Amino acid sequence: MKTSSHPSRRGFTLAETVIAIGILSVLLTGFIVVFTPAADGIRKSINSQQADRLASTLEQELVTLRTGESSSMIATGFDKAFKLIQDSMVSSSPEVVFVYQYRGDLKAALRADGTYSAYSGNSGVVGADFTVVSMARRRIKLDGSTDSDFEQDLSALEGRVFAVKMTQLVFSTGSGLTLATTGTIADPTPDPTNDPPLTGNTAAGRYQEAVIAFSADFFSLPSSSYSYLKTGGAFSPVKLKNPMFSRNLAVRR
Repeated sequence: MKTSSHPSRRGFTLAETVIAIGILSVLLTGFIVVFTPAADGIRKSINSQQADRLASTLEQELVTLRTGESSSMIATGFDKAFKLIQDSMVSSSPEVVFVYQYRGDLKAALRADGTYSAYSGNSGVVGADFTVVSMARRRIKLDGSTDSDFEQDLSALEGRVFAVKMTQLVFSTGSGLTLATTGTIADPTPDPTNDPPLTGNTAAGRYQEAVIAFSADFFSLPSSSYSYLKTGGAFSPVKLKNPMFSRNLAVRR
């Protein structure tokens, strides 16, 4: 009878497997403890940079009176900012501002309002064919018409679109600056509830202060697609609940 010269083979025992899993768990726990704070720090740094970029884009566009935006009630950049903030405060149907980046065509003529046309190509060289432009727009222009330029920008997006809701900050005795609750901009006096609402075509001109302080809530959207964000699309400003971040900003005459 022949016997095998090879040693017998066996698998890991249950005890050995449990010990190995335990060691792996300890190592993974140590890895998480060591590297999670670093990852959080990197994430916060990136988010902070993004927040600063978006806030700067919003501030600049609020007071930039573009060609075609001037009217009997919008004579200056301050008037424009006043209306955009006030429209954003209407609780029943707020007009939010969208902040985003898009590819601007360097070889096409500028639009009527002085901005770059959206780049329609699927490829190209940045700096030669297109440039990445930071922009803040609404779906509805100041005159009440649909902003076709915004809808064109959606076809040339560079990254995501963020929605911004703005609320005036008013002074409250004992509490400092607090969010306005009237739904319209009021003179920031110690008792703003006694001020009449500033509405109508001459509202900005009757605002007695040189500065409007406001809080801007930035919301991350579930989709940046044209069908979702276009006028008549599924996007609804009243459904915005939890902002990604908020910034206290101000516009000046």
